[in-house]
Amino acid sequence: MANMRGFSFRSLAFMIFIVLLVWSASFDTCIARRGKHWRQSRSNPASLAKKKGKSHGSSHHQHHTGVPKPKAPPHKAPALPPPAPKEKAPKPSPPQKGSTTFNVLDFGAKGNGKSDDTKAFQAAWAAACKVEASTLIVPAEYEFFVGPISFSGPYCQANIVFQLDGTIIAPSNANAWGRGLLQWLEFTKLVGITIQGKGTIDGSGSVWWQDYPFEDPIDSESELIIPLNNTVQQHPPMPIRNELNGKMPSIKPTALRFYGSFNVTVTGITIQNSPQCHLKFDNCVGVVVHDMRVSSPGDSPNTDGIHLQNSKDVLIRSTDLACGDDCVSIQTGCTNVYIHNVNCGPGHGISIGGLGKDNTKACVSNITVRDVVMHGTMTGVRVKTWQGGSGSVQGVLFSNIQVSEVQLPIVIDQFYCDKSKCKNQTSAVALSGITYENIRGTYTVKPVHFACSDALPCMDVSLTTIELKPLQEQYHLYDPFCWQTFGELKTPTMPPISCLQIGKPSGNHPQRDYDAC
Repeated sequence: MANMRGFSFRSLAFMIFIVLLVWSASFDTCIARRGKHWRQSRSNPASLAKKKGKSHGSSHHQHHTGVPKPKAPPHKAPALPPPAPKEKAPKPSPPQKGSTTFNVLDFGAKGNGKSDDTKAFQAAWAAACKVEASTLIVPAEYEFFVGPISFSGPYCQANIVFQLDGTIIAPSNANAWGRGLLQWLEFTKLVGITIQGKGTIDGSGSVWWQDYPFEDPIDSESELIIPLNNTVQQHPPMPIRNELNGKMPSIKPTALRFYGSFNVTVTGITIQNSPQCHLKFDNCVGVVVHDMRVSSPGDSPNTDGIHLQNSKDVLIRSTDLACGDDCVSIQTGCTNVYIHNVNCGPGHGISIGGLGKDNTKACVSNITVRDVVMHGTMTGVRVKTWQGGSGSVQGVLFSNIQVSEVQLPIVIDQFYCDKSKCKNQTSAVALSGITYENIRGTYTVKPVHFACSDALPCMDVSLTTIELKPLQEQYHLYDPFCWQTFGELKTPTMPPISCLQIGKPSGNHPQRDYDAC
């Protein structure tokens, strides 16, 4: 009986042990499942596969859960995204704040020679104007179609550079010019403005020249040139105009003009085919022009190369000028002008004047022109004034001038007239202190033409080493001519200039007070 009780007790204990063992296994399985869900909620699939390999690899865990080891998903390389469609290059954005360079392309210019880029140039200038020593870039290998435009101060910062390496083309359509403008590209009221580069300013002048070949003023000296057969045309025919463009305005623009500016530099560029004057400086101080070129046909009317007016402290050097009028024209209000190492031709030479038109007062002083080569020009070095003017020209030196096939190498004309007829008047601009030295070469009409005022003769005209040989071509040849011209022959001349009156005029020709400058 005792043995039966012991057996029953042991059996009961064993059964309790088995129950507890089963219950603990179920609890473990629940814990494992909970852990699995926790990991899934916080892990990405790749990290989950790695963790499963570590946590389920032991036989102990398999023993407790009875769950076979899950296979890790096979590793696949991520799929490559489809190739992006080709997009057009984004439009360049304006320069960042603090930039000192401003490219017209960044402001919308197309540079294809057809689209109107005027607004882009205006926008680029407006940005460059605000920055001292900034650079506005007109890049090479582009042609920019630009209408009349003013790059204006006076509130622009100083020392702006206009870097011109491309080409700027003027409109040839009459509608772009309204009733007519005096200039195409204008820089006004600036301090320290430089235009430089290897680019070109093209004025599209032929459409202007052919519309008005007979309405332009004529050069007075052309009347002195008499063809041998009297059949040479004074106005060679121009190309036939494109009728689609319509007739251009009678007022012709200057291609590039500077007004009211200080310390102006123009270098490297080419200005060609201007409707009228190519490069003009008006009311400027401190002008430097060097290593640039002007190019227009010799029969293009009134296309002066460089025109100076009311400007002082001017240097023009190392420049090639080919045009249909004066290579350099020096007008009233100019002083301290130095021109050297310039090639001129075709054209009408280097001229002071015309001065005193419409009874105005003109003042010009301290002008030096030296080391100049002229080929095929109408005149060489010239002073021209209108009857009825007042004021004076004094302190002029023309030195070391080489002329080749020049019609009239040395000219003073105080009866200048660009119309068919001008009124005779006694008052005149007073001329004194004009020196010619080392002028050599060939002429085709007349070596010297001095026509001075009866009321105010030319005084202190000096000639040294003048050697001019005639070259008979298609014009009548004439001897030197002098009228009311007084001065000195410091050396013998060829040909002899015996018409020059030595000394001073015998009569009293005082300059009136209002003539003084």
